[in-house]
Amino acid sequence: MKKITIVILLLAYSVVSFAQSSGRKQLFDYNWKFNLGDDSLARLRDFNDNAWRNLDLPHDWSIEGSVSPKNPTGGAGGYFPAGIGWYRKTFKVAPEWKGKNVSVYFEGVYMNSEVFINGKYLGIRPYGYSSFRYDLSPYLDFNKENVIAVRVDNSQQINSRWYSGSGIYRHVWIDVTNPLHLADWGVAITTPEVSSKQASVQVKATIKNETGFPQRIAVNTRLLSVSFKDAGNNTTKVELPAHGEKEVTQIIKVSKPLLWTPETPYLYQAQIQVLKGNEKIDETKTSFGIRSIKFTPEKGFQLNGKTVKINGGCVHHDNGCLGAAAFDRAEERKVELMKAAGFNAVRTSHNPPSEAFLEACDRLGLLVIDEAFDGWRVGKNKHDYSVYFDNWSKLDLETMVLRDRNHPSIFMWSIGNEVVERNKPEAVTTAKMLAGIVKGIDSTRPVTSAIVKWGNDWESLDPLMAAHDVCGYNYQLQGAPADHKRVPSRVIFQTESYPRDAFANWKLVQNNNYIIGDFVWTAIDYLGESGIGRWYYSGDVPGEHWENDFFPWHGAYCGDIDLTGWRKPISHYRSMLYNDKEKLYMAVREPKPEPLEIKETWWSVWPTWESWTWPGFEGRKLDVEVYSKYPKVRLYFNDKLLGEKPATVNQEFKATFSVPYTPGTLKAAGVENDKEIESTTLQTSGSATKIWLIADRKQLLPNGQDLSYVSIEITDKDGVLQPNASNRLQFKIEGPGVMAGVDNADVKDTDPYTGNSRKAWRGRAMVVIRSTHNAGDIKLTVSSAGLSDATIAIKALTH
Repeated sequence: MKKITIVILLLAYSVVSFAQSSGRKQLFDYNWKFNLGDDSLARLRDFNDNAWRNLDLPHDWSIEGSVSPKNPTGGAGGYFPAGIGWYRKTFKVAPEWKGKNVSVYFEGVYMNSEVFINGKYLGIRPYGYSSFRYDLSPYLDFNKENVIAVRVDNSQQINSRWYSGSGIYRHVWIDVTNPLHLADWGVAITTPEVSSKQASVQVKATIKNETGFPQRIAVNTRLLSVSFKDAGNNTTKVELPAHGEKEVTQIIKVSKPLLWTPETPYLYQAQIQVLKGNEKIDETKTSFGIRSIKFTPEKGFQLNGKTVKINGGCVHHDNGCLGAAAFDRAEERKVELMKAAGFNAVRTSHNPPSEAFLEACDRLGLLVIDEAFDGWRVGKNKHDYSVYFDNWSKLDLETMVLRDRNHPSIFMWSIGNEVVERNKPEAVTTAKMLAGIVKGIDSTRPVTSAIVKWGNDWESLDPLMAAHDVCGYNYQLQGAPADHKRVPSRVIFQTESYPRDAFANWKLVQNNNYIIGDFVWTAIDYLGESGIGRWYYSGDVPGEHWENDFFPWHGAYCGDIDLTGWRKPISHYRSMLYNDKEKLYMAVREPKPEPLEIKETWWSVWPTWESWTWPGFEGRKLDVEVYSKYPKVRLYFNDKLLGEKPATVNQEFKATFSVPYTPGTLKAAGVENDKEIESTTLQTSGSATKIWLIADRKQLLPNGQDLSYVSIEITDKDGVLQPNASNRLQFKIEGPGVMAGVDNADVKDTDPYTGNSRKAWRGRAMVVIRSTHNAGDIKLTVSSAGLSDATIAIKALTH
């Protein structure tokens, strides 16, 4: 394999706070009509949709339905309903749109979307994760109301190995430009040189002239620093033929640039204007970050000249109780959760993510592997992407790279995952074809995919790996040292790993420069792929998630973070391996409920909890685990020293104490040079008495899009979490807010994710509040029999 040297500056589309309209781009999410069912007449402008439901986008109708073993999505799709639905939006055309180019832009519709304007068919897009647009200009009526109708067909099941959701689940926009304008996704920015002293910024902008006359224009690019001070500019004069286009290339020097890293995600802004004389014809504003990337077996992955080890996590696209609906705040929170858990990278498994997710990764500092497909020509399910691959893969891959190429967070492109035909020559041909498509648009990043062994001789996959720049290993990192001897030029990372192998993988990453990192499966729990990561008790149905039907399991429990955002003990352990921000943590391994035993599965870890509340186990010895970056730890019970143990790399940064259970307080202390530096405690909880509410944000924008996540904890009279509480909770909301979703992280609980009630699970639950279009005070009240009511106030305010 060739050595890859890449030096780059990348741009990310400017963040529009909570999807607000800006310039040529106008949000088109509001006041849609929806009906679950199929009626071909719904495409017509004069169709009567008065009885249809009114709603705002983004919208996922699957999450609103009941989980049932009768639903055709099966365990793969979380037993949620699917089907066919129609959306319609009636709107008037603004007079100033006359003579302009008007298009509708869909960020994502799952799946097989067909779009109509005033009854005219615009096209179909099968892949539910691709963004796409249609020109509306020839069909708009300036004298009457216009109607956009969208038919969404997710009825052909099973078409996914995880929860997909159904509907227009990402934003919709109207784009209005002059006939003389910057092309859609027509800006590409790189830098051939990056240093702390200076960066050379290369801006390529494609200008389209859709008039019948030649045009003389100027393209002005202005770069602004973090504090919006001028960082450089360039003006280029261009002559465009009638109905023609040209790519304009500009070089701008930036002195003493602030370099983008996960720790310092500095973003600049590029303002590109198309000028005709003194008139501004078109303008785009783009946030961007300056950084260089390089991959070699000698020094691994280097960011701005420094080797970085990747602590990555895979994520699917759903947002738990919100389903697939890609609210900007939900996407942002997902990145915040990963950053708080110590991750520095994410793999978007196994499809392009939302634009809001990538913008959050840019802004908050999370490296991204942007992945196109789960498979290629050979299917994993009857109706999956293999059905569309030959006709659509080129366009879908081009769409991903063109849309996303300017995000500084993206450092690799992935063209596939565990392709079924991986051991055949045609897989090599396909990989080279897909890599060629990527390189034709963006040659600045390496191409990878996730390759797995499962029944194949590993060496036989060498030709497929050679078609990639960086090789992704699924669950096979232990073979990397032998592979390095055989193919010393190969740069390797683990695209998926079992959670329990955290230490072994960390050690391989640390000790071998040619191994650049590890991505655990997964960072966050998700809906669908039901039962993966489960543990079970003897007598339950045995086996892995693909072997049996495990309903009521309807989601995955293999994440470091659960569906409410709570970090499991494995999350704290993994973060300690790669970071020094967190150095001490304590949890207790769940004891076997004798005579039953606890059984694990491939993606599980032993159920371990932040709890010293184990009624019924009095006198039984329980394993207390202390994770520590201190060389020694001490454990106390009710301030009495129980022992001291080493917790160095030789002990995998763990110390386990066997302690007879009796109510009281455990305290673990981190010891360095015989001095206790810090401590953490677990206290036995009394009976459930109180409800505590904690909102992640107490002020929302009244735009119908903003969210507040309210965590619910059931505690004893002293405020200690009661980890065994399973009280039925009732939710009531007053003021200009609605409950967008409710959850408790128990992927065996079949209660609806949209509703006003939920049981607590292990003492916790969550309500997600969505703003409306009105300002004012929102009050959430949570009640439960035998407990005192709790309320929390949230304000919806315009800035």
